Amino acid sequence: MRWDRFFDDLEDQLAAEWEAERAALESEAERLRLARVDLRTRLTGFAREAEAPVTLELADGLSAVVRIAAVGADWVAAPESDGARRLLLAPIAAIRGIHAAHGDLLRSARPAAHIDRLAERVTFALAMRDLARRRVGVALGLSGTGPESSGRVLTGTVDRVGADHLDLALHDAGSPRRAGEVQSYRMLPLAAIAWVRIDAAAGVPVV
Repeated sequence: MRWDRFFDDLEDQLAAEWEAERAALESEAERLRLARVDLRTRLTGFAREAEAPVTLELADGLSAVVRIAAVGADWVAAPESDGARRLLLAPIAAIRGIHAAHGDLLRSARPAAHIDRLAERVTFALAMRDLARRRVGVALGLSGTGPESSGRVLTGTVDRVGADHLDLALHDAGSPRRAGEVQSYRMLPLAAIAWVRIDAAAGVPVV
């Protein structure tokens, strides 16, 4: 009987919370505020308040279960939750969908008490330059529209980064970037990259 009362009370509490949330969303001021919230702001909310992992659906078809750790100007950094100690870097433009718990979804829309102005200036290109400077081995997923590029994964080391592209020295994953290990070179538009995967020990670039 005590358990029945407990669950009844819990249901009443959840119903009351839902009604309070609904009432807040119905207010004109809240609707106007939400109309100005962009995807980057929501992603920052996940980094700040999410209690559970989220699933990122990316432009090349990859679905990755992650915890968003940092949000740059136009990209996110997220450790993967599969125990492999990998860090996923994804341009916000390559995100096609996000699966999240309902509570985390609501919390991500809340106004932030503090805005990280430095992180707002760290672009995906700047993050790639940091990886190039440190000679961090990477795997890149491509999001091109053609069948020969979409879904393709390249491994190697970023040699240099321009305004809107990078040069990648291709070599086997886990191998150092030495002349004898490099198989070929590719120039890639940054817009063609769906994600970059690095060892989590390398840390979040720049941010």
